[in-house]
Amino acid sequence: MKRCHVLTLFPGFFSSPLSETLLKRAREKGALDVNLVDIRGFSEGRHKTADDAPYGGGAGMVLKPEPIFRAVEAVRRSSQSPLRVVLLSPQGKLFSQETVREYAESPKDLVLICGRYEGVDERVAAHLADEELSIGDYVLSGGEAPALVVLEAVARLLPGVLGAEESARFDSFSEEGILDHPHYTRPPEFEGMKVPDVLLSGNHEEIRKWRRREALRKTLAARSDLLARARLAEEDKRILKDLETESS
Repeated sequence: MKRCHVLTLFPGFFSSPLSETLLKRAREKGALDVNLVDIRGFSEGRHKTADDAPYGGGAGMVLKPEPIFRAVEAVRRSSQSPLRVVLLSPQGKLFSQETVREYAESPKDLVLICGRYEGVDERVAAHLADEELSIGDYVLSGGEAPALVVLEAVARLLPGVLGAEESARFDSFSEEGILDHPHYTRPPEFEGMKVPDVLLSGNHEEIRKWRRREALRKTLAARSDLLARARLAEEDKRILKDLETESS
């Protein structure tokens, strides 16, 4: 079982997503355990204040270090496993499928710290978190939505969660590092738009070749940067040369 601890000011944010679709299935199958930790529960004072004005002035409020350090320490004491503490932050490394796989396969419990307001006291990043993680080059109001992205991405790779475990292998950004091929289903024709004939042929080898070619075409057009580190066979390299010739 993969155990994840989410430190947040808003645990209610997760109620519906954790009770639906894949995350619900992962929890029911015993593959994933999500422990929601309310940061305010580790704040002091009558008002349980978890934020304060930034030193040096400026707009917004900053999450205080004390309740976050206490919350992580409480998780550490209650856990049977070592922790991997991740601060969700726009300043972090970019989330990738490689990172998803690392998290899913690690024996460590995953701790996700959700920032809020103007940011989190830098001492959390410098002295508590093992790493900072960003899901993209844009800014959200907090780390709750990114935490859900991480949870679902990890859950998909846990044994027994998907209906057919092999299906995750061929997703975009999967083991081979390129985008997925196009998908079609019934009807074979819709408002003049037809499914490619090869997919209706029943010829499995030709279908395999078409899918590989179209996956490489998509990657070349939309994310050519992925090709530099993708696992490409000699056949793939020949296909790419053909595609580049076509587009020139």
